[in-house]
Amino acid sequence: MHTPLRPHDPRVAGEYELLGLLGEGGMGAVYLARGRSGRPVAVKIIKPEYAAQAEFRGRFRSEVNRARQVPPFCTAAVLDADPDHETPYLVVEYVDGPDLAEVVTGKGPLTGGDLHGVAVGVATALVAIHGAGVIHRDLKPRNVLFALGSPKVIDFGIARALESTSEHTRPDQMVGTLSYMAPERLDGKAASPAVDVFAWGVLVFYAATGRTPFAADSPTATAVRILTAEPDLDGLTGDLRDLVGRALHKDPALRPTAQELLDMLLAGDAPQATAVVAPVKPRFSRVRVAAVAATTLALALGVFLGMRPGQDNVVVAAVPSPSPSPSVISVADPLARPGKWKQTFADDHSCDFDEDGLLIVAEEHNTEDITCPGPTTAFPGDHAIRVTLESLSEDACAFVWFRYDGRSGYQLSICNDSITAAKYEPNGDGSTVSSTDLKMDYTARHLLGIDVAGRVATFFFDDEKVLTAVIDDPALTGGRVGLGMIQTTEDGGAVRFSHFEARSV
Repeated sequence: MHTPLRPHDPRVAGEYELLGLLGEGGMGAVYLARGRSGRPVAVKIIKPEYAAQAEFRGRFRSEVNRARQVPPFCTAAVLDADPDHETPYLVVEYVDGPDLAEVVTGKGPLTGGDLHGVAVGVATALVAIHGAGVIHRDLKPRNVLFALGSPKVIDFGIARALESTSEHTRPDQMVGTLSYMAPERLDGKAASPAVDVFAWGVLVFYAATGRTPFAADSPTATAVRILTAEPDLDGLTGDLRDLVGRALHKDPALRPTAQELLDMLLAGDAPQATAVVAPVKPRFSRVRVAAVAATTLALALGVFLGMRPGQDNVVVAAVPSPSPSPSVISVADPLARPGKWKQTFADDHSCDFDEDGLLIVAEEHNTEDITCPGPTTAFPGDHAIRVTLESLSEDACAFVWFRYDGRSGYQLSICNDSITAAKYEPNGDGSTVSSTDLKMDYTARHLLGIDVAGRVATFFFDDEKVLTAVIDDPALTGGRVGLGMIQTTEDGGAVRFSHFEARSV
């Protein structure tokens, strides 16, 4: 929802026409806007008093650059930014939907699969954010959105530009929301990823009960309870209660990491789903891990959102999609180190890891397609796959296996000028099922998607549907997923993947 522009609001920011006000907070205001393409976007314009400080502009620039490193499939993409504008601004993908506070207030606390979906989804978002070296700093229900379509995380980390600039914060000021602040932040210590884990614990408890575990009669009393008292977790039971309790430990070193949270959540049995609390259309989340309906951190909505004048609430938040069913099967791997996929080295090729992902390299004169050793999890029915293609040399094609039994299956291959779906037989022979031209920047990062539903597979490239194929072999109704590379010349080639996610739907 947006409100009309006020007399003092700007009408343009760079090439963007401002259409309405989405929200306003301590750092600035967020506007619904339209660019040259006509696509709606969210534009955050920084307050003039901050823009006047060179230190702030420098930090803003560096934090925008850092935010761009968070994988695009789990974020509302950073589309544009101008730190040197008269009033610096940031442009992100526009996302819409009710927030978690509205859902809990209107329909009551979440239970069963709905609650588990929020817990997993927010943890998933934190894994992706922390993996890019960013700290959320203000995770709270107003920033957890139930959006139509894919969950997106936005504006994470930009708060640091304000919090780290001494001219804009005093020792008794910080960016965030008191009830969700970790004790070390109230003690004036530097923020670490552990503060987001603490906020995750508070948020999950709120989702389950409609209250926070350190609530008191005044802000001062709440702060004292956060610093000194054990959390009141009445109303939360089972393994989730234990995990929330660990996330709320006073000592940040004793809290799980976001990845450990996610691993423990996915290792347990998914609770039985209850009635859906918000009318959202199911769709596969492009967040780093599947198994969940995912989450979005959202400034773009303008719930920048849900802020009130004078609050230093800046970044944030995750949006759960619909709840996972008890039978959800998932595979997720950031591909930053050996995990679901393993290293392998041969005379003429290798599958190895660097800081940017799984790197597949073929030496000169390699004649075989390379499938890197990966997960053995089989998807017996419909499922969805998302993976980021980080780079592709001119003489190589990347491919993704699905409904693969180790000898035969279906394969999506992406080359510099085409995208092709093919079926491979046990003897290795392949036959094209569907293909189309594709003009791509082989040096850029691209999101690949495959939605498998019955006898049809739909393929996406950077969120755009580019191809469909009939996959009706009765012997290939389920199977594994995989990653690999096809060398197209004798000169060698390379492909890099990152942030793989697949789940049953």
